[in-house]
Amino acid sequence: MSNKIAPRRVRFSWEDTPLHWVPGDPFTTHLINTLHLLLPAGERWFVHVFRQALPHITDPLLREQVKGFMGQEGTHAVAHQRVLEHLREQGLDPAPYVENVEWLFERLLGDHTLPPAARRFWLLERVAIIAAIEHYTAVLGQWILDAGPLDEAGADAVMMDLLRWHGAEEVEHRSVAYDLFTHLDGSYARRVRTMAGTGPAMIYLIRNGGRFLLEHDPIVRGRIVPKWSHYLYRAGQGRVPTLRSLALAMPRYLRPGFHPSQEGDVRQALAYIAVSPAHREFESYRRAHG
Repeated sequence: MSNKIAPRRVRFSWEDTPLHWVPGDPFTTHLINTLHLLLPAGERWFVHVFRQALPHITDPLLREQVKGFMGQEGTHAVAHQRVLEHLREQGLDPAPYVENVEWLFERLLGDHTLPPAARRFWLLERVAIIAAIEHYTAVLGQWILDAGPLDEAGADAVMMDLLRWHGAEEVEHRSVAYDLFTHLDGSYARRVRTMAGTGPAMIYLIRNGGRFLLEHDPIVRGRIVPKWSHYLYRAGQGRVPTLRSLALAMPRYLRPGFHPSQEGDVRQALAYIAVSPAHREFESYRRAHG
């Protein structure tokens, strides 16, 4: 954890981003759009849980990394929330699905009235769940940094910048949640148990989110019923991650000697952040307006 983790301000303008931001490909558009449905509530939950974990951290460097992680995740939540507003303006109301996601994080995975020992258990369990999720977000972050076929398909530049800026920061802070988990607990049984639940849950939520968006798309109007053949074809084109890459992510995480520093290319991630139009635009705006 040598690099300093800190939030970066960004400015995205969505006025010219079409509903199908991958031209002629509503399936890929909405499969990836599912991230916008999940991330605002999920990342607010990350921050909430880590705020509860802060008093238990005895390593000053780790504490600073966790605070930086919280700042980045809060910024991500705001950026993706604005995409939801943009979808609503284009006639696709995400509210029914987002309400279910918010129930999952705020109620099912939220705080409960528990005795002290059970509160400690529940905190450790949720930190481990976040570490498992962050493994997948780092894998997806590296994938989007390398996803040249989406550029070749004419994917909207602003949306690609949002996804790559976010993906780059996921690669940058890929170790923080895992290091917090090992600092507080590190139980291998808990690592296996939480990943066993997290991986299938993420697939379920993304699959159902893509279906919801296609059903409520005012252009498609439910005429496209998502099938595995759609996914496999887009994966073959390089427009979505392959099943193999997602499947192999789980056993890598469960190796006894695993550490997230073995995943992703931090130099590539930081290089992208340095040229991200949204980050550079905010910096220019800040300099011009003080």
